Amino acid sequence: MQDVKTKPSYLSGVVRRLSALRLAMAPIVSLITLVCAEWIHRGEEFAPEVLTENVLPHLPAFLLTWLLLGCIYQALARATRLHPLAVLVTGALGCIPAAVTYYKLKLRGEPFFPWDLSQVSEASDVMGKAGLELQTSMWVSGVIFAVLFVLACFIREPKTALRTRALAAGIPAAGVLVLVFGVFINPTVSQLVGITPDMWMQNRYYRNYGVIAGFLTNIQNLQVDKPEGYSEEAVQEILDKAASQDLSPEFAGGYKNEGDGAVKQPNIIFVMNESFWDVAELEKYGVEFDQEVTPNLHRLMESAAYGKAYSPSFGGGTCDVEFEALTGYSMEFLPSGCKPFQQHVTRPMFSIASYLKEQGYATQAIHCYYAKFWSRNTAYPNLGFDEFVSLEDFENPEKKRFTEWKSGLVTDAEMTRRIIQEWEERDTDTPLFMHAVTMQNHTSYNEGNYPKEELVDIVSAPEGISEKTLGALRDFATGVKEADAMLGELTDYFSQVDEPVLLVFWGDHYNPIGSGYEVYTATGYSSASNSEAPELHKMPLLIWSNYWDDPVDIGTVAAYDISPVTFELYGLEQPGLFDHLIDQLSAYRSRTHGVTIQPDGSADTEELTDEQSQWFDEHWMLQYDLMFGQEYALENE
Repeated sequence: MQDVKTKPSYLSGVVRRLSALRLAMAPIVSLITLVCAEWIHRGEEFAPEVLTENVLPHLPAFLLTWLLLGCIYQALARATRLHPLAVLVTGALGCIPAAVTYYKLKLRGEPFFPWDLSQVSEASDVMGKAGLELQTSMWVSGVIFAVLFVLACFIREPKTALRTRALAAGIPAAGVLVLVFGVFINPTVSQLVGITPDMWMQNRYYRNYGVIAGFLTNIQNLQVDKPEGYSEEAVQEILDKAASQDLSPEFAGGYKNEGDGAVKQPNIIFVMNESFWDVAELEKYGVEFDQEVTPNLHRLMESAAYGKAYSPSFGGGTCDVEFEALTGYSMEFLPSGCKPFQQHVTRPMFSIASYLKEQGYATQAIHCYYAKFWSRNTAYPNLGFDEFVSLEDFENPEKKRFTEWKSGLVTDAEMTRRIIQEWEERDTDTPLFMHAVTMQNHTSYNEGNYPKEELVDIVSAPEGISEKTLGALRDFATGVKEADAMLGELTDYFSQVDEPVLLVFWGDHYNPIGSGYEVYTATGYSSASNSEAPELHKMPLLIWSNYWDDPVDIGTVAAYDISPVTFELYGLEQPGLFDHLIDQLSAYRSRTHGVTIQPDGSADTEELTDEQSQWFDEHWMLQYDLMFGQEYALENE
């Protein structure tokens, strides 16, 4: 009988000893959460150097994060008397944002932002098809928190009066509020404790201050501050300067001063093709395809304006490129990672569509995916589109690539047919502006997406490229070939119509193909294995018309210059913002995510010169006015 009594007594002692640790659980669990979050966020980059290069130089940010997690744990444990719940919630608040950041960095080169919370459906749709794999840091962290959860089950909170418990929970809860609202979201205090803004290099920002501090301090950027010196007089001065000077680049004289260039209201069709870049360029780097992949693009370069559009995106964020091309606004002036369609285009706003609508055009947008994707169903009307044709409006469309997308993706051939259909059904008494966005070649890539007889095959490739990546490249190249066929069919069709038509065709962004950046680095196409490489942002841009057939090399321009350059090439009457952007090309061709494309086409990350800074500031002044201000630029046109 004595032995029987000993066992419960021993277990009771264990429980008592574990319960004695209840006060230590908050700092222990919060520290483990912080370490696991940084391990998950950094992945293979989690090395001893992290301590000396990131943590110690920015120690206040990590200490404050540790304190925040500890307060969250204490508040939950005291309020509910459930330490297991506190373990799970604290761990989830640290590790889930870290995992999302890891995957976003892999897919798009940017971390997890507060405004991503409004994009859950888009993110889950894309990430679910991206072939993302569970990392060692993630499952090990899961095991660690499972052990902590079991240990926490043995911890007992003493029974106290409700008032005492409320006070015990209220003090750490107040600490949470003070840390979040008084430190992390307060720019004055956060900078005072050493958290220095680095909004244009967010991946570096998260490395330096941690994923939790990075996420919370980014809430500061939901509010966009007006430029220094913003006023009606300042805006008018910029408009007057744009109207009085002519700093147009050399290509500007091509179409607008001669012959049919006098057409003032041509029909204008924009086609932004998903992930389209000239994959045939890889042939210069040792990749040989079994067929010509972009024959129409190369043919049309001999009779159209051709160059590169510098994209603000990589691996996703199509709506950012679309936003720039339609408006002349630059993502450079907005918080890194924000999505203007969802956050800022919430009221009627200037764009090429709204401008042309005032000039008597019918305005129409076509996208062969769901209307709510990137909130296009609300953004398009606010940008001036009278009609929006989305996937819901297609009847039994042709689809392909069912391996990665269970419901398939509408083909570029189907989009070609729909563009022609809408053209033929238009009001012929009204000029048309149409903006079409394709979907067929969206990430991810897997050669199983096409029957073998349809695939573009690879005859030879440099060593070091895995078979998985080569298979993904076959898929991608096949999509590019079909996009090129779309370009050929559209130009063939519109070359036969009587009305003047301008067709602007470009790709939105590069993507990882197969194993990360392997295609780019193993071939030497890119000099860096990350999304910051300038060569991974230069998308093909073709500006063609059925009433002019001379080639013009326009070089590299920003995506936000696509509309101004089109207007300038063809001598169309343009708004003051476009006049300014055309003159700005004399100072630089693009300023995007800290990279400047100089007038000679070279790319650098140096600070802008004083002259360039003035152009940059004036662009922001006009953009702020048209996006957030009094719209003096429209009143004073």
